[in-house]
Amino acid sequence: MKRPLTVLGDSRGKHVIASLRGGREYRGVLDGYDPHMNLVLRDAEEYIHGEKKRDVPLVIVRGDNVIFVSP
Repeated sequence: MKRPLTVLGDSRGKHVIASLRGGREYRGVLDGYDPHMNLVLRDAEEYIHGEKKRDVPLVIVRGDNVIFVSP
Protein backbone atom coordinates (compact mmCIF):
# COMPACT_ATOMS: atom_id res chain seq x y z
CA MET A 1 0.00 0.00 0.00
CA LYS A 2 1.37 3.42 -0.98
CA ARG A 3 1.69 6.25 1.50
CA PRO A 4 -0.36 9.43 0.81
CA LEU A 5 2.63 11.61 -0.04
CA THR A 6 3.95 8.94 -2.40
CA VAL A 7 0.61 8.99 -4.24
CA LEU A 8 0.81 12.79 -4.46
CA GLY A 9 4.34 12.54 -5.83
CA ASP A 10 3.17 10.09 -8.48
CA SER A 11 0.31 12.47 -9.37
CA ARG A 12 2.45 15.56 -9.88
CA GLY A 13 1.86 17.01 -13.33
CA LYS A 14 -1.41 15.06 -13.70
CA HIS A 15 -5.06 16.00 -13.28
CA VAL A 16 -6.40 15.48 -9.75
CA ILE A 17 -9.56 16.23 -7.80
CA ALA A 18 -9.11 17.85 -4.41
CA SER A 19 -12.20 17.69 -2.20
CA LEU A 20 -12.27 20.28 0.60
CA ARG A 21 -14.32 21.05 3.65
CA GLY A 22 -17.49 23.05 3.07
CA GLY A 23 -18.47 21.31 -0.17
CA ARG A 24 -15.72 22.94 -2.24
CA GLU A 25 -13.74 20.99 -4.83
CA TYR A 26 -10.92 21.85 -7.21
CA ARG A 27 -10.07 19.91 -10.34
CA GLY A 28 -6.76 20.72 -11.94
CA VAL A 29 -3.15 19.77 -12.57
CA LEU A 30 -1.13 19.10 -9.40
CA ASP A 31 1.86 21.42 -9.64
CA GLY A 32 3.22 20.95 -6.13
CA TYR A 33 2.59 19.92 -2.52
CA ASP A 34 4.32 19.74 0.84
CA PRO A 35 4.26 17.40 3.87
CA HIS A 36 1.26 19.30 5.31
CA MET A 37 -0.72 18.47 2.14
CA ASN A 38 -0.80 22.10 1.06
CA LEU A 39 -1.47 21.83 -2.67
CA VAL A 40 -0.70 23.96 -5.71
CA LEU A 41 -3.04 23.34 -8.65
CA ARG A 42 -2.85 25.01 -12.04
CA ASP A 43 -5.50 25.30 -14.74
CA ALA A 44 -8.10 24.43 -12.10
CA GLU A 45 -11.86 24.54 -11.99
CA GLU A 46 -13.67 25.42 -8.76
CA TYR A 47 -16.84 23.57 -7.81
CA ILE A 48 -19.08 24.35 -4.86
CA HIS A 49 -21.59 21.64 -3.93
CA GLY A 50 -21.09 20.05 -7.36
CA GLU A 51 -21.75 23.23 -9.37
CA LYS A 52 -18.91 24.74 -11.41
CA LYS A 53 -18.27 28.30 -10.27
CA ARG A 54 -15.15 29.46 -12.11
CA ASP A 55 -11.86 28.66 -13.79
CA VAL A 56 -8.76 29.44 -11.75
CA PRO A 57 -5.32 29.64 -13.42
CA LEU A 58 -3.48 28.93 -10.15
CA VAL A 59 -4.82 27.98 -6.71
CA ILE A 60 -3.05 27.20 -3.45
CA VAL A 61 -5.03 24.96 -1.12
CA ARG A 62 -4.22 24.81 2.57
CA GLY A 63 -3.76 21.22 3.72
CA ASP A 64 -6.04 21.69 6.76
CA ASN A 65 -9.02 21.96 4.41
CA VAL A 66 -8.27 18.87 2.30
CA ILE A 67 -10.57 15.87 2.81
CA PHE A 68 -9.08 13.81 0.01
CA VAL A 69 -7.15 14.03 -3.24
CA SER A 70 -8.10 11.68 -6.04
CA PRO A 71 -5.49 11.05 -8.76
